[in-house]
Amino acid sequence: MKKLMMPAIAMAAMADSRPKAIIGGVRADGGEDPEVMLKKVSQQLDKLNGEIKQTAEDALKQAKTAGDVSAETKATADKLLAAQTETNKVVEGLKALVEGVDGKVLEISQQVAEGGSGGKSAVMTLGQAVVAEHEKLKNYKGGTLSLTISNAVTTGTGSGGGLIYHEEEREPVRMPRRRLLVRSMLTQAKTGSDQVHYRKQVLRTSGAGMVAETAASGASDFGWDKAVERVKKIATHTNISEEALQDADQLQSEVDGELRYLIDFEEESQIVAGDGVGENLSGLLTEAPAFVAAAGLPNANRIDRLRLALLQITLENYMPAEILLNPTDWAAIELQKVGGTDERYIYGNPGAQATPRLWGKDVAETNTISAGEWLAGDLAMAATYYDRAETEVTLSTEHDQNFIEDMVTMKAKKRVVLAIKRALAMCKGNFTFA
Repeated sequence: MKKLMMPAIAMAAMADSRPKAIIGGVRADGGEDPEVMLKKVSQQLDKLNGEIKQTAEDALKQAKTAGDVSAETKATADKLLAAQTETNKVVEGLKALVEGVDGKVLEISQQVAEGGSGGKSAVMTLGQAVVAEHEKLKNYKGGTLSLTISNAVTTGTGSGGGLIYHEEEREPVRMPRRRLLVRSMLTQAKTGSDQVHYRKQVLRTSGAGMVAETAASGASDFGWDKAVERVKKIATHTNISEEALQDADQLQSEVDGELRYLIDFEEESQIVAGDGVGENLSGLLTEAPAFVAAAGLPNANRIDRLRLALLQITLENYMPAEILLNPTDWAAIELQKVGGTDERYIYGNPGAQATPRLWGKDVAETNTISAGEWLAGDLAMAATYYDRAETEVTLSTEHDQNFIEDMVTMKAKKRVVLAIKRALAMCKGNFTFA
């Protein structure tokens, strides 16, 4: 029992020497820094612990001599023990406060280092902004306290920036594609063989005339030749990794469209200007008769010359329907003015919307025709375009090193025939004037 009562005896013995400021809570002088307060209270606690130890030893000696401890002494000891516990709590609280302030200061310093260039402070949280007003908090003595928190949610990192997301359009911006017009002006057909054979009339001698009764009529002569055109192939390919095809869900369809466009682009180039050598088609400009100006008629500008070209075709007993022009030449025609002081345009009204036409014929603007060149005629009468196999796009992993390199080859191809059956239904020329 005596051993159990030793702490109480010690506390009772030192009751008279206890620091008055500690029992009942820690006092803080106005405006004092938490670190200074912590230092003072820690010193008082150390002193108190030392005195408790010494007094406990003295009380133990007294207990041995007296043999008992009074109820009053026990109550005083309990009060001192409670005071010691409360003082320890105050010390721990002050430590936490100081550590919190130090942490906030460190956090603010790091943010300033990361984003405080150009004289601008880094973005702070609300708690950091309050700590930044620490001087006002230290001098607070009651009443209303106004804190200026000069902080805002911005698009910066650590503020609202993390919530900003960006719209992404999945449709790619493609490179321009030329309007391919010429094929649609030809007669369209299909073939099921590797060659197209047709008969072409090459002779017509008329013996028709007026004859008397019982008189013999004049003889007419006709002749045909067999003509043949071979099916030719237009093709291209590209290589793509298997990973790209798997990871880019639009890639296959995009490449498919690009390959088909390149096939059609080459097709129109061959229809217009193929030279017929090797695997090239024999195009319209290659087969069309050259322009020969009719004598005695105006031939001084673009409009004059195209009218004479239509005349040349008409004199061959065909009815021209189209004129193919480079956009530059068509613009030059539209920009011609009366001249002199008259600024009116010769052709058309700039404010009117109309299909391009000249001398009653449709005008097709195409970059497939070079600037300075032109082609006129009835193209449906002049040529027939046969499809043997329409555009086909295939994929293969068996080309070259594809299998071991995980590559895929995409290939596009088509097989066609162009037969120029009535060349005289066309006329070609240029805008070079002597």
